[in-house]
Amino acid sequence: MGQAIRYSDDLEQVQPDEERISQEIVAHMAEQQAAHALRHRHAHRDAHAKSHALLAGRLAVHEGLPPAYAQGIFAEPGTYDVLVRLSSAPGDIHSDEVPEPRGMALKVLDVPGERLDPSRDGCNQDLLMVNIPVLAFGTVTRYQQMLGLLEKNAAQPALAQRGVAAVARTVEKIVERGGRPPGATLAGLASTHHHPLGETYHSQGALRHGDHVAKVSVAPTGATAELTGRSLSGDFDAIRETLVEHFATAGATYELRVQLSTDREAMPVEDAAVAWDPELAPHVPVATLELEPQDVGSPARQVYGDDHLSFDPWNGVVAHRPLGSIMRVRRLAYASSSQQRHRLNDIPMHEPRSLADVPR
Repeated sequence: MGQAIRYSDDLEQVQPDEERISQEIVAHMAEQQAAHALRHRHAHRDAHAKSHALLAGRLAVHEGLPPAYAQGIFAEPGTYDVLVRLSSAPGDIHSDEVPEPRGMALKVLDVPGERLDPSRDGCNQDLLMVNIPVLAFGTVTRYQQMLGLLEKNAAQPALAQRGVAAVARTVEKIVERGGRPPGATLAGLASTHHHPLGETYHSQGALRHGDHVAKVSVAPTGATAELTGRSLSGDFDAIRETLVEHFATAGATYELRVQLSTDREAMPVEDAAVAWDPELAPHVPVATLELEPQDVGSPARQVYGDDHLSFDPWNGVVAHRPLGSIMRVRRLAYASSSQQRHRLNDIPMHEPRSLADVPR
């Protein structure tokens, strides 16, 4: 492993015409969100609209971390309360029969540090992750180009979407046999219908990690890791039903890992489609996430997670500032989505200060 690079403002390079493209993307997403709200008579998030569970847990920062990893909210050993939202990636509500990318969003409560936006309520750190390590549209320019393709696939009937995923998995295997890693687009389309608790979730984009630059991920451990690769079967709400049954008697454990950038060219911050080679920089555990048995099926908790809460990568501290054009457009997109969702539903946004704020 090489030496971790130092964070500096010049690591980010604004893309040509980025401001105009970003505004067009946000306007397009807001239009789609409003259309979905009209059809459902209720507004959802413009991405990761379908939630499967809102979980309460603890995040314990490890002792004795090397200085390069002991940064930001991980600078000192200790335990934070945390909320975890499990979801599916599309901006509309689909059947769980369709294999889609899944998401895990963490809201770490009451963290120290200078805020990215001091005007926002609360002192929490949000970390948003997906069960694919890279993003097919790794720059804001490519994202705009792919919006139409993504929406066209999302609008297909469930049977057609399952067919697309099956074909993509076949192509992926052929590519791998040829000795080349599958591209980010293939990885996304080839998402398999596995148990969400057994998945590893990735930030995809880069974050500042105090004095350094990193990507973060959450990987299952112990008995939870035994769920990795286990296929699910069921109907429209199969994932939620599986999680309700699981957490009625069992918990789940994960390690939160940090991968530090050691090479500005091989591990860029401006292209989230580039995988960071673990041989150049390993995934180092810095904290343990523990989720105890709990009532996932509580209607009050589901409404709280769906309608009151927001998860935003820009809700956090300066030491973990999101980096790259995809992360910069998310600053606009998440604010727009949250504001429109709460306005259309006539429900105020709530930023919890402790787990006591969360319905049981």
